[in-house]
Amino acid sequence: AVLDTGIAQNHEDLKGKIISNKNCTDSKTSDDLFGHGTHVSGIISANTNNGLGAAGVGFNISLINAKGLGDDGSGYYSWLADCMVWAADNGAKVINMSLGGPSDSKLLSDAVDYAWNKGVVLVAAAGNSGSNSPSYPAYFNHVLSVAATDQNDAKASFSNYGAWVDVAAPGVGIYSTLPATPN
Repeated sequence: AVLDTGIAQNHEDLKGKIISNKNCTDSKTSDDLFGHGTHVSGIISANTNNGLGAAGVGFNISLINAKGLGDDGSGYYSWLADCMVWAADNGAKVINMSLGGPSDSKLLSDAVDYAWNKGVVLVAAAGNSGSNSPSYPAYFNHVLSVAATDQNDAKASFSNYGAWVDVAAPGVGIYSTLPATPN
């Protein structure tokens, strides 16, 4: 499941990948009007060997679109928690959350524990404030926290860091899918 700003429903490089949609926000659509969720989804699973755009790192992966961030890229922990529980109840094996906030939340922690207890692997961005301050949900025990590296395999200048971060992965200059812009 991609818990983010939605996924562009008709993107030619994501065709056939989205198996279900849930909008937990105040948006009128589960489609991605911001771009971040589609970008993340392309990294995960853009169709390979089709002569278009990028190729995702995962071959033959289905996507669950859990729209927990609004059309402006922001949201509430309650939206994230609702989407996390829904995704866990609807077949998600992994929930990717390239998002986070600076405050602890029992509601969010409870949703993480719920999904984890259902066998879901939870992955979240360590944060982009360039500090060792925790970012939630990445800071929670049952979440794999991911920092960003740059083209030199060094910590990206913007990436959060600290003993609570589990792993680092490329996070600078990553090509992927974007929603079509309206004419």
